[in-house]
Amino acid sequence: MKKNIFRAASRLSLLAVIGLAVLLAACSSAPATPIVSIPNPTTKTIASNPGTTAVAISVQQGTAAPLPDIVSVVEKVKPCVVAIDDQIISTTRRGGTTTAAAAGSGWIMDPNGLIVTNDHVVSGAQNIVVSLDDGRIFPAVKVTSDPINDLAVIKVNATGLPAATIGDSSKAQVGMQVVAIGNALGEGIRVTAGIISNLGTSITLSATQTLYNLIETDAAINPGNSGGVLVNMSGEVIGIVNAKVSASGVEGMGYAISTNTAVPILQQLLNQGYVVQPWIGAVFQTVDPGVALVNSLPVQKGVLIVDVSPNSPASNAGLQPGDVILTIDGKGVTSASEAAAAVSGSQIGQKLQIAYQRGNSKSTVEVTTVKNPTP
Repeated sequence: MKKNIFRAASRLSLLAVIGLAVLLAACSSAPATPIVSIPNPTTKTIASNPGTTAVAISVQQGTAAPLPDIVSVVEKVKPCVVAIDDQIISTTRRGGTTTAAAAGSGWIMDPNGLIVTNDHVVSGAQNIVVSLDDGRIFPAVKVTSDPINDLAVIKVNATGLPAATIGDSSKAQVGMQVVAIGNALGEGIRVTAGIISNLGTSITLSATQTLYNLIETDAAINPGNSGGVLVNMSGEVIGIVNAKVSASGVEGMGYAISTNTAVPILQQLLNQGYVVQPWIGAVFQTVDPGVALVNSLPVQKGVLIVDVSPNSPASNAGLQPGDVILTIDGKGVTSASEAAAAVSGSQIGQKLQIAYQRGNSKSTVEVTTVKNPTP
């Protein structure tokens, strides 16, 4: 993980296991850094002027015919995957600074030098360098990122680059064979393979940051893989690798941001340099029997509110941690991803009717979405 920061969920995570550390899969030689929570959703640009890039992201409609084997998939996709090396500036306890080398992955989204990676790969970084599979090296000239969704776009001055094909992640199925390609351990582009273990998974990184609608895979994910690709057997990118569970006795639990989640965010980063989306200031967790038992909930399904930001729409409406959301605008919600999608799919300023249960009492409140804070 970048800066070796392990973000451990403070509550029972959707993995239904206490004490698992979620490792954001970039690698660094930096010393251990105290865990820090991310404040209210915001975006940032690691550049003096973000500017805009008028590029429409193209997503493959349908799913192309599968390639005959993993070798063919690798031959198609590997040239599109890049290694990212940078330097991380950290502040010491005595007010000084230290510099450490770090590494991650990315992939070429557009032939004219647009590269997708994770925010945590480039956050706080200087001297970012992108190395292509063919040996060419380019310095980053602009980086625009969204830390809440852990996505970033790097611009390099190059044309004619081999761009990856973006697939429709809604076509993914549990059990489908996938290939992960990235700069594992900073040792250059490596390939692992596995299957999709679960869809619509959420992981909590801090009290104020949860990533939703992730693809879970048992393909080996190592430090340095962050920002790399998870592709189907047609050689289409369906996920952006960003995390894994790192704990004794746990194997094969890696995660990727689905392309259907990522593309609208990436498009906003390209268009305006930051992301605007509806926000109510609540962190969600899927209720299942294990979560219900640990949290002494009166229901076996729904969406648990695990955190509410102060002075947020959710807080102002009276919602509290421990409340279980049953419906949003009359539609039942049974997963954190469904609740997050209901909020993100609304309009800014829209009034959402949220029915919830607190103890043995059921109530409905009106929550008005607002624009997430922007730079």
